[in-house]
Amino acid sequence: MRAWSESERLRDEARRAREDSDDPERERELREAGIDTDPEPAGVHRHGDEVHGHDHPHPHPRAEAQPGQRPIVGIVGAGAVGTALGVALSRAGWPVAAVASRDPGRRERFRRLVEGARAFAEANALLDDVELVILAVPDDAIPSVAGSLRLYSGQAVVHTSGALGAEALAPAMAAGTQVGAFHPLVAFADTERAVAALKGATVAIEGDDQLAALLAEMAEAIGAQPVRLARGSKAAYHAAAVLAAGGFVALLDAIAELGRVAGLDEAGSLAIYGPLIEQTLGNARALGIRAALTGPITRGDRGTLQSHLATLRAHAPGVLPLYEAAAEREITLAEARGALTPEAAKQLRTSLATGD
Repeated sequence: MRAWSESERLRDEARRAREDSDDPERERELREAGIDTDPEPAGVHRHGDEVHGHDHPHPHPRAEAQPGQRPIVGIVGAGAVGTALGVALSRAGWPVAAVASRDPGRRERFRRLVEGARAFAEANALLDDVELVILAVPDDAIPSVAGSLRLYSGQAVVHTSGALGAEALAPAMAAGTQVGAFHPLVAFADTERAVAALKGATVAIEGDDQLAALLAEMAEAIGAQPVRLARGSKAAYHAAAVLAAGGFVALLDAIAELGRVAGLDEAGSLAIYGPLIEQTLGNARALGIRAALTGPITRGDRGTLQSHLATLRAHAPGVLPLYEAAAEREITLAEARGALTPEAAKQLRTSLATGD
């Protein structure tokens, strides 16, 4: 017989609390922990003694903002993204009423950082408190979490994925609900750094015109710049973002590995090569990407390329595939710019393929 999970234990307590009407305090505690003490089958939800299907719009006792006021926000997921957004929205004057997370430590940290927010273990437990639900959960979890939500008519749910479109939330839709996306192009490594980075950052939004206007207002409230992407372009947009963030970190790590061959520690490599990176980015902004390309590839310097390849094979073989891929891209850029003749480009590619 398998051991019960904490959630199952609490649900059993919830069942016993229903059977024992003399324990209303424990039932209240369970509800506040996000444990449904009177669950209904999938596809329906209850108000008092009434049970409704998802496709049946009806009045309900959930919280609603007054006309002209910002909608009441609830966040599902108290990880790096959800917490930073909760802090940023709260500081911008948007009411963040609740958070849901299965991690008790994350729930408590969110409550400390976002004053007045109630914390629940399960997503459905916050729906009575909010109008706009933000799903800040891993991409792979979005469809299943969306399918578990029992939204009310008039509510909206958006996810923060950079790779998935709003259609990933289709399982959450019911009559009178809206779905969308709100993806801040920010590296969420640290809460305060991320909150600061939101100012001036890009936020990709999706939704119908009404929801998109609201999400644009929300982005601007936290100091970001909203953009609406072309339909079907989300994966390409996010792949570029991954190269700009994680891909760039991988490149920095490769630079640091070569720096160690030259006797530099990580801090030394960043100190030496960081200004060159910043200068190159400045040139690309001012002159364009192709015009910013410099180095031996643009000069057709085959001897230098061969020397680099030999050194990498001997001292940093793990960096070799990355260097070769970048060099191939550089050859293409240099050709397009007219800096390399077709013959010079062919010779460089031969060196890449053979090492000679």
